[in-house]
Amino acid sequence: MSTSRYLFTSESVTEGHPDKICDQVSDAILDAFLSKDPKARVAAETSVTTGLVLVSGEITASCYVDIASVVRRTIQEIGYVGEASGGFDGRTCAVLLSIDEQSVDIAGGVDQAHEVRGSQLSDDQIDQIGAGDQGIMFGFACNETQELMPLPIQVAHALARRLTEVRKNGTMPYLRPDGKSQVTVEYVNDKPHRIDTVVISTQHDPTLENDTDNDKIQKRISDDIKKYVINEVFKHFSVKPDESTKYFINPSGRFVIGGPQGDAGLTGRKIIVDTYGGYARHGGGAFSGKDPTKVDRSAAYAARHVAKNIVAAGLASSCEVQVGYAIGVARPMSINVNTWGTGKLSDSELAELVGQHFDLRPAAIIQNFDLQGQPAKNQGRFYQNVAAYGHLGRPDLNLPWERLDKVNALREAVAGKNIELAPVAVSV
Repeated sequence: MSTSRYLFTSESVTEGHPDKICDQVSDAILDAFLSKDPKARVAAETSVTTGLVLVSGEITASCYVDIASVVRRTIQEIGYVGEASGGFDGRTCAVLLSIDEQSVDIAGGVDQAHEVRGSQLSDDQIDQIGAGDQGIMFGFACNETQELMPLPIQVAHALARRLTEVRKNGTMPYLRPDGKSQVTVEYVNDKPHRIDTVVISTQHDPTLENDTDNDKIQKRISDDIKKYVINEVFKHFSVKPDESTKYFINPSGRFVIGGPQGDAGLTGRKIIVDTYGGYARHGGGAFSGKDPTKVDRSAAYAARHVAKNIVAAGLASSCEVQVGYAIGVARPMSINVNTWGTGKLSDSELAELVGQHFDLRPAAIIQNFDLQGQPAKNQGRFYQNVAAYGHLGRPDLNLPWERLDKVNALREAVAGKNIELAPVAVSV
């Protein structure tokens, strides 16, 4: 039997990347409205550039939120404040707002005079609350990591998150908020085998301890990144770099001008970073700034929940779930399951199981995950927490769509089919 070898690469970005600033601002606005009015309808888009933040979109709510204050607070929390901000400062940048109310045509198709928040809805009521838009959403899980996520994106996220940690805790105080990570994994027979390449680009001060020699600065950055970021991150992964692994630290040679001062940013431009790093498909729109009546967001979370429970139950080692919706219609147009031949049942049989054990109507998703109530339950900060470092496979957050609450039911459902199930996967 021949050996299959290939390379796969995924990237992540830090919370100071211009696009990620926008995602976090949009979701901070969403958190602020839902904390006060769980029924609020929010579609907030953010754009940043040199000295400017523009927030536009549609918001309908029964409460008032000082959006400009939310914007400034979020930017300052990221680290864009004071001299080390590199020219973009959350205290002094211009904040422009252009907000309208949600279209009554869209609201009419979604509401049907019912609201999800409050008492438990009847099945008939759930059936009358339609999807906020048409579209296709994907969810994915595999057994490459403890979180049942692909290894490349999990490592990339861990590196990006660690870059922010060492900046904020003073280990590498000369770093600035903007940064990227990229990881190439070598696969052998479809299993992660080794780390082929690690790329990290990080914004930094123009001088280090009064030293202006760029060669010396980059040498110091490279040494510190390997010691405090790369080495620390790979302590938590079983697949590690080896003597042949290639490293590229600030390969452009210098990275002082960054953030919105160096590049414009926009909500929703990092959807592959937000999901599976390109390892699985992403069919819907972006997540950030959208309240959970938008199935772009809520159904993508639900599809991840389905795929993760299937893999955790031992029914497949890799699983992708596609769900299709029509605006104003509650029940999905289609449910498709693909396990690439790793399933213990056929893909069509697994799709039937999904229909039996998972309610993918929008109102049911919102109710089961309490997506409208989460911001208030989490002190006004829920969606902003997932706006950087991935919406999925987050061991640092207690996310409802990451729960393994259907594993036992799935295993019991196939108990009489005389198939040998894989062991239940260990996960967060």
